[in-house]
Amino acid sequence: MAELKLWQRLPEKRDWNFRKEARLLQRKSMESQEFEEKVVSINRVAKVVKGGKNFRFAVLVVVGNRNGKVGVGTGKALEIPEAVRKAVEDAKKNIIEVPLVNGTVPHESLGVFGAGKVLIKPAGEGTGVIAGGPVRAVMELAGIKNVVSKSLGSANARNMINATIEALKQMKRAEEVARLRNKTVEELLG
Repeated sequence: MAELKLWQRLPEKRDWNFRKEARLLQRKSMESQEFEEKVVSINRVAKVVKGGKNFRFAVLVVVGNRNGKVGVGTGKALEIPEAVRKAVEDAKKNIIEVPLVNGTVPHESLGVFGAGKVLIKPAGEGTGVIAGGPVRAVMELAGIKNVVSKSLGSANARNMINATIEALKQMKRAEEVARLRNKTVEELLG
């Protein structure tokens, strides 16, 4: 059988690339459906140069699936939509898993980041999310339905959100603690 010429092989390769691109698009659409995003703050920042001031927008975004996964990211660009897109990409790279127990957190936790301190406490059914602006965004997108929180330090949105993420990272389920201590959950809870 004669060897195929270049022009006869191209459609096959193009078809392969098309399938690869289709898979990537499908994966991206699944990602975008999975996570919800919330813009927490938009800041206009200036860089002073010889000819005047260059303005840009810095955006802080929280993404989450309302089922125990949440992430925070920042983006900076000349236009707000571009800054939001960059922030969402950054947030998706920094996603953490939050242990949920009956719609609340398993135990009390204090998160510290810079001058920001956030105290998070579990709450009973029907309490709702009792939290300030930036902390509320993280809690809601993490899927926490009942929680009490208090900001004890800086009111800076970035520091409060990072302190909240630190507090959520410290959370452990009873099963994890029992496994670490080589005990059963019943022994642990007494």
